[in-house]
Amino acid sequence: MKQQASTGPLAQDGEGRPSRLPRRVLFVVTVYLICFLWGTAMHLVDLASGGHNSYASPAPAPIRVYFVALVLLDPLAAVLLARLRPFAVIVACAVMTVDVSANYYVNWPQISQHPDYLLRPLGLLPFTLFALFVAGTASPLYRHLARIAGARKPIDDNAG
Repeated sequence: MKQQASTGPLAQDGEGRPSRLPRRVLFVVTVYLICFLWGTAMHLVDLASGGHNSYASPAPAPIRVYFVALVLLDPLAAVLLARLRPFAVIVACAVMTVDVSANYYVNWPQISQHPDYLLRPLGLLPFTLFALFVAGTASPLYRHLARIAGARKPIDDNAG
């Protein structure tokens, strides 16, 4: 007979989900979710208004393809985070690293001519701030989600 662990800060409900999260973890996951869902919405708006040519800038084709792929990658990160999967943190880091790098690459001519371009509220500032937030919280969030994943595994009463 299998039984779920149900003690400590990782207490679980009847379906094996954590019944409570520390506030700081809940805050971090909420920020990730909001930002990835906002990114999804922005990329959907871009594609709805310009189709697959929405990113027909001087960017190389692989970067344009990546920007279109964010319509799938951003919600993937959000779903994994909502399910509290440790792999979500790896996906979030990868998505944000490539996204910020690609955006800086594409916008470098404007940045080099007008450094205040970075400070525009709807320009690179949100990407940069969120990327820094992800970089600063990824390791502790991954460790916490890994503990939750470990607590989800059923305990076999017949063992030992």
